[in-house]
Amino acid sequence: MPLLIILGYVWPEPNSSAAGSRMLSLIKLYLSYGWQVQFASPAELSPHRFLLAELGVAEKQIRLNCDSFDRWLTEQNPQAVIFDRFMLEEQFGWRVEQACPEAMRILDMEDCHALRQARQHCHTQQRPVDAVALNSELALREVAAIYRCDLTLVISEAEMQLLQQHYGVPVALLCYCPFWLDRLPAWARHDSTLPKLPSFDQRRHFIAIGNFRHAPNWQAVLWLKQQIWPLIRRKLPDTELHIYGAYPPPKATALDHPAQGFFVKGWVADSRAAMRTARICLAPLAFGAGLKGKLLEAMCQGTPSVTTDIGAEGMSIASGWCGIIANDSMAIADAAVALYQHELLWQQAQQQGLHIIRSRFGPDQALRVWQHIEQIRTALEQQRQSNFTGLMLRHHAYRSTKFMGQWIETKNKLALIAPASVRD
Repeated sequence: MPLLIILGYVWPEPNSSAAGSRMLSLIKLYLSYGWQVQFASPAELSPHRFLLAELGVAEKQIRLNCDSFDRWLTEQNPQAVIFDRFMLEEQFGWRVEQACPEAMRILDMEDCHALRQARQHCHTQQRPVDAVALNSELALREVAAIYRCDLTLVISEAEMQLLQQHYGVPVALLCYCPFWLDRLPAWARHDSTLPKLPSFDQRRHFIAIGNFRHAPNWQAVLWLKQQIWPLIRRKLPDTELHIYGAYPPPKATALDHPAQGFFVKGWVADSRAAMRTARICLAPLAFGAGLKGKLLEAMCQGTPSVTTDIGAEGMSIASGWCGIIANDSMAIADAAVALYQHELLWQQAQQQGLHIIRSRFGPDQALRVWQHIEQIRTALEQQRQSNFTGLMLRHHAYRSTKFMGQWIETKNKLALIAPASVRD
């Protein structure tokens, strides 16, 4: 039975972030094709993490800059390794190549960090994103990691286009790998025995959801609090906004103001239930990248949404959005009020969400991604030899990161055996 080892930046938290849900989908994909899966991470065990043992997935805590990882990986002898974000490839790529050179090396970007950083930087400076912002040091690192891997999973068609057209990455190194659902939501299936969604009249209030550690989400909360929500409340004084998300810092909980209908509720065990009872989902994202799990969840629960062009990027279809797209405070507020008050508009948006799910996020995506991965794996040496830039970068970058890692490792060992007086 072939073995996949995933090197995780963090432990998967599907109830806290879209990245956690996506990682769980990749794990289940490999399991469904008869692979064993092990998940390893140097991160601390998190309180909301998914218990991977329930899926039969072994968990391993690993150490940075330590040859214990090399010994463990050699013993496991995996046929494929997934790096969760480019930082893990930088840290462990040379060790993987050294311990199991024949294993397929896959980079899962989650989203394009360089694009997200460029947008955040330019938003702060109130200027358009340009080539200078995109060609950052972070971009140099991220794109180099793409070249060093055999295949990179890219979550958004917009980012596929950016990587090819701006950064010049060959399409042969990329695989479009969005979210996917194992099946349509129960309410959308033609089965009268399945539960239906609450109707327009049965729903109340607005919802916003997102991990507070993610800068775009925190900026969205501030935008709602300072500008958008006061405009909505002026026209809908009896409505409330319920904001959910893991790891709310004190500065976020301090924004809670029941008298204004502004509730910061923090982590929620069942985000789907919370989304299902709300009438409208608000996602005013001023910057960011990738696909927005909160908006896919809203579609699955039949909740229309108001978001920005960046929020809908890579998720909309030609026939429109499952709600309204707007990009300034007044337009977002007006859109939210219109959707909240007009049942027919709301119902049309709900049905459009179903069209988007069927077009972009159905189970056929999983099959296509798997076929692409296997196509590369069965011709791995050809893939590597045709990627001369990758060969060159691995030669130079892996040697430098290897020597740095070994230097830190030796330094740590010496610190353990040196007398206290010497360490001082």
